Amino acid sequence: MNKRDLLFSVIDPQARPAGIPAAFFLHFDPAYHLGQPAVDKHLEYFRYTGMDFVKIQFELPFPRQAAIQTPADWNKLPFFTLDHYAPMLQVVEGLVNAAKREAPVLLTLYSPYMLINNMVGEATASRLIQEDPDAYRGAIGRMTESLLGFVRAAIQAGLDGFYHSTQGGEASRLPDPTLFETCIRPYDLAIMGEINRACPFNILHVCDYHAPYDDLTKFRDYPGHVVNSSLDLVGKEVTAREVARLFGRPFMGGLERLGIISTGTPEQIRAAVQAALAAAPERYILGADCTVPPHTSWDNLRLAIQIAHETQR
Repeated sequence: MNKRDLLFSVIDPQARPAGIPAAFFLHFDPAYHLGQPAVDKHLEYFRYTGMDFVKIQFELPFPRQAAIQTPADWNKLPFFTLDHYAPMLQVVEGLVNAAKREAPVLLTLYSPYMLINNMVGEATASRLIQEDPDAYRGAIGRMTESLLGFVRAAIQAGLDGFYHSTQGGEASRLPDPTLFETCIRPYDLAIMGEINRACPFNILHVCDYHAPYDDLTKFRDYPGHVVNSSLDLVGKEVTAREVARLFGRPFMGGLERLGIISTGTPEQIRAAVQAALAAAPERYILGADCTVPPHTSWDNLRLAIQIAHETQR
């Protein structure tokens, strides 16, 4: 069975999963972020590891916005037109043309909240969202419209879907939880709704890169055909099966990005993968809870993927 059929069998409730797909992601050296070098490096990595879909890293830089220091400054946030996204769209087009016949092609998509934090600085953005939520909503609304233009162009280029990352609902991120509900969630959902209407394979990534979560239920109504998250919450651990039941969809993950998959011996990796597979729900994609460190050996990832492919359910 080819990789496309394998992936789509996992999300088709009428089909028995044809096997256990697997995928891991890492950031390449900046020399391979854009242009043909990015296309070539993604293909090299995809084919060497044997992973079951192409996941394009979103490496497009956005300019820092040091002048934004007060709520009134949000009108200084640029509106990014498609010209800004052109280098990333070239990578999308190159990989769709090169690999879509072999496997689904997905693109990392950071949320408007994450991109604003990156441009303004997390501390400044956090302060401003609390000082004047209405002014912040104006800024994130404009960023959302910019991203929607990019998303539509990427879909037009032939993407199968997105790996959509969300932050803002972590246990320690914002002191007032209603700010997540009113200033972050609606803009996440605007983009996720668009990609779910247009694309056959999307992964919701609940990203704990900056801080852990105490509860995943606030994301259970977020769109996405598959959910990817950490299993390590504040004060407790959850299982892959519990997350799959909570979201009512297949789960991707099972391995910690900073753990055995990154640092272990082949014997340790085999044991960790076998434990993850034994604890997995029926509809499952082996992976990590987030992007693995860039120094991770490709051989480690290739071995983990091979073990998943060889395992019978």
